Amino acid sequence: MTEDAAAAPSPLGWFAPGRIEVLGKHTDYAGGRSLLAAVDRGVAVHLTPADRGITARSGALPDAVTIEPNPGGTNSSSAPPEGHWGNYVQTVVDRLTENFGTLAPVAITVDSNLPLASGMSSSSALVVALAVSLAEYNGFTETQRWRSHIHSPVDLAGYLACFENGMNFGELTGRRGVGTFGGSEDHTAMTCATPDSLGLFSFGPITHERTLPFADDLAFVVAVSGVTAEKTGAARDLYNRAALAVTEIVRRWNDEPDLPTVTTLAQALHSDVDADAPLDRARRLLLDSPELTRRLEAFVVESEQVIPFAVEAFATADWAAFGRAVDESQLAASELLGNQVPQTEFLARSARELGALAASGFGAGFGGSVWALVTRDQAEAFAEDWLARYLVEFPLVAGLATTLVTRPGGPIRPLD
Repeated sequence: MTEDAAAAPSPLGWFAPGRIEVLGKHTDYAGGRSLLAAVDRGVAVHLTPADRGITARSGALPDAVTIEPNPGGTNSSSAPPEGHWGNYVQTVVDRLTENFGTLAPVAITVDSNLPLASGMSSSSALVVALAVSLAEYNGFTETQRWRSHIHSPVDLAGYLACFENGMNFGELTGRRGVGTFGGSEDHTAMTCATPDSLGLFSFGPITHERTLPFADDLAFVVAVSGVTAEKTGAARDLYNRAALAVTEIVRRWNDEPDLPTVTTLAQALHSDVDADAPLDRARRLLLDSPELTRRLEAFVVESEQVIPFAVEAFATADWAAFGRAVDESQLAASELLGNQVPQTEFLARSARELGALAASGFGAGFGGSVWALVTRDQAEAFAEDWLARYLVEFPLVAGLATTLVTRPGGPIRPLD
């Protein structure tokens, strides 16, 4: 431990919820908006004092993983292999060691009731629960270094996002993430959620814009497609391609001598560019690249058009208007962002045909899940009918696809 760390104050574990991205497909790392909800399922991390070393096991698996802190990344051969859940534990241990010093010996047990690789952010929930558990256990949260950087749940979300993307957070340096070039949407939902509400946030920096009460007579039904959406391999590469496209758009903008320098795409689109509309300037910069043009238009549709309209419709319970806005988001995800697969497209379409107020794929995409907004009294029957229709169309995912009924839940919390 560091010199000013208290001796293991310990809550001996934390629970981090999964999340539903109601709207905000690939908007956070571009500085845009997201409409978010935590859910009533998640990941629990339990800590048991140990005499030596750091070990981790999943409650569902018999074998433990031994973690050797490697903050500088010079001995990566000791880390669990890419794609193994233990790699997230390694990443958290390395980042905390880099930023705050040596961790005390501990045995870690991870339990989850979230569907894995479903788009509900089980991996981010693991990172959040584990990082906060270990920071509390080692007394890091009582240090001046922690307190000078983290003053609120919003700050905590921003820091925890850096565990995954490897970026610096103030003087808390980053060396190794999990390989995704993502933002902080998941972590914001998990640390800043309000029970029975949706939260509207913008990013770059994280800003809470609005809380929308979620009526007692509503529920979300989530259909897990059975097409995995992991932050590894091909899915990660596709996710990173969308993120890197935004980076390239911003680079081209900043290379223009008569345009203001910006750090996010949202800043560019809201900048004052004389009498010339910023969006028109951005479009002209991308005339040679249909791919970058589609990426720009996907962001504009989702963050600048759909979300403001959908938020007002939700706030006034204008479900017809809300449903139309979400349909537009889903169409843009398919045609512009290109992160949907036939299974998620079918699930969104069939949910609407079955009477859902709105339905959309969510999360990183390229698989994962679809949410449907329905009345609470019809949720269980809707879930059964929806899954049955899906399995007729895609019988090969039988045994992998499932549904669950949920409502917006609260943020990360210590275990009793």
